[in-house]
Amino acid sequence: MSSEIRRGLLYTTSAFLIWGLVPIFWKQFQGVSATQILAHRIVWGFVLVTIWVSYRRRWPEMAAVLRRPRTVAALLASTVFIAINWGLFVWAVMTDQVLATSLGYYINPLVNVLLGYVVLRERLNRSQWVAVSLAVIGVAVLTIQAGRLPWISLVLAVSFGIYGLLRKTVKADAVIGLAFETTALMPFAVGLLIGADRQGRGAFGHMGPTMDFLLVMAGAVTAIPLILFTLGVRRIPLSTAGLLQYIAPTFTFLLAVFLFGEDLSPAQAVSFCLIWIALAIYTFDLRRQFRLDPSLEAEESPAIAIIED
Repeated sequence: MSSEIRRGLLYTTSAFLIWGLVPIFWKQFQGVSATQILAHRIVWGFVLVTIWVSYRRRWPEMAAVLRRPRTVAALLASTVFIAINWGLFVWAVMTDQVLATSLGYYINPLVNVLLGYVVLRERLNRSQWVAVSLAVIGVAVLTIQAGRLPWISLVLAVSFGIYGLLRKTVKADAVIGLAFETTALMPFAVGLLIGADRQGRGAFGHMGPTMDFLLVMAGAVTAIPLILFTLGVRRIPLSTAGLLQYIAPTFTFLLAVFLFGEDLSPAQAVSFCLIWIALAIYTFDLRRQFRLDPSLEAEESPAIAIIED
């Protein structure tokens, strides 16, 4: 194994570990609204990504993006979907629904496959149809048990899937894309924080230095794993990255059950098992395709949507 691949595995694994353990971080914000956390995540993420882009001297790439109207339109759309995803994830964690977030990110790769079929007219083989069908059955089990759709899981999976699909169509990597998205969201985030402060609900500067530090770190939690992912995924095969991505929802699942004490109902257990089987089928089929056609390793895999939690 080359040193580049080792570094790639280290960077990519670190990114997914951070995303998998991040609910512990969001749980520290008791007493702060999810909207304020989202706003601080945007503001401080913008600051850190700006520093990184400046350090790497990548502003010409940003300028090139801004000169392409269709790219700007696609990135504006991706900004909306990632904001929904970020905000819902934080809200779900803070309202003790971490299991729902884990399920959402397990479903996401299969949503990507379905989006490829519906939007990009990609053909699905038999294994992919079986995997998607098992995921649908898993969602149906939860719906019947609860009497309503597992909307948190579905919105997280679909918003992230559409985000990845949009980002797949533009020539802007993860860091430049994040710089654009946080810049586009900055006016809304700053306006929200100013409004909350004027109404006496502002957290920053009013809940002690520890909370101020945590709010600033929300930006690091957003930017650092994405940078690690970007550095890592360029050094390892996409099929390997596709397997590593399951680290995040697995750790989130373990945290929900064993640390946060969320109840795993029989219906949830059945649903998770069905989706795990679906992912096993999908992953086996993906690796089979790579073995048959190694050139696919150089292309973007549908398993690798761009990841931000």
